[in-house]
Amino acid sequence: MHITVTEGDITDEAVDAVVNAANSSLLGGGGVDGAIHRAAGPSLLEECRTLRQQDLPDGLPAGDAVATGAGQMPARWIIHTVGPNRRAGETDPEVLASCFRRSLETAAELSAESVAFPAIGAGVYGWEARDVARAARRVLDEGPWTGIDDVRFVLFDADTRKVFERTLTPR
Repeated sequence: MHITVTEGDITDEAVDAVVNAANSSLLGGGGVDGAIHRAAGPSLLEECRTLRQQDLPDGLPAGDAVATGAGQMPARWIIHTVGPNRRAGETDPEVLASCFRRSLETAAELSAESVAFPAIGAGVYGWEARDVARAARRVLDEGPWTGIDDVRFVLFDADTRKVFERTLTPR
């Protein structure tokens, strides 16, 4: 598995699956979630509304993941995962790790070969980038993640990128 860390706009990634740091409603929000909903266009919101009505009436729980189409984005799918909100007292690092694990499991179920991740939970949910990168590293080390050859971490600023580079440097 090839792991890369870059700074940029995750909505521009030409990968099989982009992971969305979603909120439990799946109906859009701020940060990465809002950017993905804007880039994907109205079909994403429609698909998320259908998911909520048919399969997730109470929303997507923290630590779980679900896939939709990617609308107008260059990716094939969007894998939505909800990080634990540290600012709301959700401080279990296992739930954070589960976001990465369930996203990779979902990608494997889709036969995705390439996946792009943001720093799940490191924005408004209050997790330190170091803790997020460590959770990602631990889950990646649990592999092999069958069929997934390319994992990218596409981060929003230089400081976060540097933390992820230090933590995810191939061993």
